[in-house]
Amino acid sequence: MYASNRLALRPTIALTAVLAFAAAPAGAGAPANAGAPAGPGGEELPRTWFDGAKTASELGITAFQQSPLLDDRNLPPVAERLPDDPVVIEPLRNIGKYGGTARIALDDSWQFFNWEPAVTIGADMRTTLPNLAQRWTISEDGRILTIYLRKGLRWSDGHPLTADDFGFNFNNIWMDKEMSPVTSRMVFGGTFVKIDDLTFQYVFDEPNPGFINFFAQYGSHFADPKHFLERYHPMFSNREALERYVKDEGFISWMALMVALRGWNNERAAEVPTLRAYRVKRRTLTMMRLERNPYYFKVDPAGNQLPYIDAVDAEIILDNSELVTAMAATGQLDFAAFSLRTQDIPLLKLGERDGVAKVLIWTRLHISDVAIQPNYNYADKKLANLLWDKRFRIALSHAINRDEMNDIIYFGRGVPSQVTVHPTSVFYDPANAARYANYDPDYANALLDELGLEDGDGDGLREYPDGEQLVITMEFLDFETPKAITMELVADYWRAVGVDLRLKQVDRSLQSARAQAGEMQMTLWHADKVMDVLFPLLPDWFVPHRAGWDIAMWNDWARYYQTKGRIGEEPPPVIKQIHRWNDQFREATDPAERMIAGQKIVDAASQNLWTIGTVGQAPHPVVISRRLKNVPTEGIWGWDNRWTLAYHPSTWYFDGD
Repeated sequence: MYASNRLALRPTIALTAVLAFAAAPAGAGAPANAGAPAGPGGEELPRTWFDGAKTASELGITAFQQSPLLDDRNLPPVAERLPDDPVVIEPLRNIGKYGGTARIALDDSWQFFNWEPAVTIGADMRTTLPNLAQRWTISEDGRILTIYLRKGLRWSDGHPLTADDFGFNFNNIWMDKEMSPVTSRMVFGGTFVKIDDLTFQYVFDEPNPGFINFFAQYGSHFADPKHFLERYHPMFSNREALERYVKDEGFISWMALMVALRGWNNERAAEVPTLRAYRVKRRTLTMMRLERNPYYFKVDPAGNQLPYIDAVDAEIILDNSELVTAMAATGQLDFAAFSLRTQDIPLLKLGERDGVAKVLIWTRLHISDVAIQPNYNYADKKLANLLWDKRFRIALSHAINRDEMNDIIYFGRGVPSQVTVHPTSVFYDPANAARYANYDPDYANALLDELGLEDGDGDGLREYPDGEQLVITMEFLDFETPKAITMELVADYWRAVGVDLRLKQVDRSLQSARAQAGEMQMTLWHADKVMDVLFPLLPDWFVPHRAGWDIAMWNDWARYYQTKGRIGEEPPPVIKQIHRWNDQFREATDPAERMIAGQKIVDAASQNLWTIGTVGQAPHPVVISRRLKNVPTEGIWGWDNRWTLAYHPSTWYFDGD
């Protein structure tokens, strides 16, 4: 019938708590972590990475040191630049050494010097911990989050961090109709209330107890240096003068200028104050040079101001992961991970053999590296109805040989799985990960026959019952995970049971436009947002709650839900029920009620097979130079935990050549 060519693709070298936001009672700071202080591979990690960092006063630290780089810079003494009671970060292994310039690609800047939110994520990937904030409280009705900032925090230019910086961000970025014409559901219905310079509140019309998780995971996007950015906002400056300035600077609007400044996207990045461990020194078309932030608020247990490494050279390499891989393999980078792929591991190991690099194997948090999304709202109702028939999805799922896929793409190191929550989640059930996932082409063929999809002309491919050829086009953006090679295998498996799948790779702009317009028959993305940090807030794979370019199964139903029926398409009863459960899940302040609603959502996704999973929890290469120290040997890699946020890259240092 069909000759398989999939083997040609083989590489040449072969629950202890409820939700995090429920773990801390109202009025509490960071909850204690009951789990063992170990990473995903059993590597011992500092307990403070789970329970929360101590402060200098708690540890009796009274003397502080700075990097020699800052000597003779005409700065105030280090003790005056630190907050009143500095945060003490415990390194993974050793107290580090000052000095050196790290070589990275710009794509890895998000990981090499991570964000500094008010509330951060613990190493268990569930717990929220203090950071810029010393503590917080959540009202009993779940409507008010109160944040208490540490005293003496400063931006990299020495200006104090205050509640006004969070208020500017919320009122003039998130809620500004020009800057943010579409308001995020997580901040919708919210207002910002300043209590004093160090205390403020987010007050919501409806219960929003999960906002603390969003505040932690997306936290760097909740504070902006008002004293710097307000001059570029029409609320605080003359609009006509601002528009003339924007035009002279070559931007199409003040919003575009604001995005560039906030994202360090042009040569003026060096002017923008930051709270991160490094500040921009210079940006060109090919390189961004960063130096240590002299007002960074963290120290090590010896009183040394962090970070240890003095500077970072981030090379701007656009859309060329092959070049980044080659540079990592040949020792030209001190840290590389974001652009690397599982299939790069054999090449990267050659660099390790030559002694120029060290290849660490972390685990991607995606429960499925490729989550196949049928478009249930597709305009052609013949196809849409077929996709909505669960028997068709079950047949397609059983036609996939995930074990073989795991061997071919992942060297047997991945985990075949449907799309469900991550094993660290309190909602995880192995039965949900395994449902409809075994390779059974005979059963797949039987289901397709039952649907009346038969091969009438003898070409090995099935037709609709009316004789029209069944052809499905899969459009997708090949990014981050091995999507192209996965879909070549899937197309092969499906063709073997008579389903003609055509693959079409698209760029980011086309993916966004066509997915959000509902014009794709099928698309895909990697299944992140499956850890308890984000799943309760953004249940993308489980509930039609937002329309997106990455989640395109049911955008019309999501719009109906978001607008209470004003736009979109009325969903079927089963989806309406899921929407009701999601409302309970999002708003409930009782942990038991939230657990019940969340479990119903997860189980329904498994039973209905909204998406078709492949292989997940896959090995991800993290390449470091031999001189870079204190990097965890194993870690969890992905968006939910902001890649390295819980592993404290400010404590990484250089030793040796």
